[in-house]
Amino acid sequence: MGKRVLAALVGLAVLLPALIWGGMVAVLVIASLALLIAQDEYAGMALPEAKGMGRGILLPGGLAIFLVAALAPDWLIPAVSVGFMLALLVPMFATADVKLAATQAVRLGFGLIYVPVMLAPLIWIRREEDGLALVFFVLAITWLGDTGAYFAGRFMGKTPLFPRVSPKKTREGLYGGVVFAVAGALGVWWIGGVALPWWSVVALGVVLDLAGVVGDLAESLLKRAFEVKDSGWIMPGHGGILDRIDSLLFSAPLLWVALLIRGQEVLPW
Repeated sequence: MGKRVLAALVGLAVLLPALIWGGMVAVLVIASLALLIAQDEYAGMALPEAKGMGRGILLPGGLAIFLVAALAPDWLIPAVSVGFMLALLVPMFATADVKLAATQAVRLGFGLIYVPVMLAPLIWIRREEDGLALVFFVLAITWLGDTGAYFAGRFMGKTPLFPRVSPKKTREGLYGGVVFAVAGALGVWWIGGVALPWWSVVALGVVLDLAGVVGDLAESLLKRAFEVKDSGWIMPGHGGILDRIDSLLFSAPLLWVALLIRGQEVLPW
């Protein structure tokens, strides 16, 4: 647990100043670096027999799709289409075994969507008028929710949540995570001036935390299928970068949906 806390503190010491004073460029650079590491981790998990091919497609292809999604979304469908062409064609010609080539193609195609497209809403959120506060809002919900779930599950966890996918997760951890997530949401709302009423802040704290739990379970499903414990080793006590952002890949898009609804005045936010 000591390594976990220390790694988290070091990460925050680097991340927080960059987000506060680095502006939009810092968010884009940090997200791009995280994406490249996550893509490398995914390639190692999903294509252990062809890591070179996986990295050769997933790193540049994933970065290109992410940047297009973040900066020029009108071009996203052509970019994804080209990526899928490569994902299908390269294994077809590079791998002699037909079944293995098909498996590689599917895993490459999924890898070009999973992180690159689902991380892009974080950049869109940063562009909002209160974008910096909103970025901290979703980060606080996601990561404090994860922290609350960890400690509540560690000290009070008894009832398994979804043992088929993640044996260590408990319902008690889920409840603790929701409490921490809502507290984090209200804290950022009070300090950062998020332009939402308190009741919607509480509602988003619950919904986005639950989305993060589902995102974590989704990555656990992949790891069990690929027969690995952690996506990587770069963060002691936490695993890889993908293990750190798996929840964010679900919570950030949902926050963007909420902001779209706010913009359309469908709800009185």
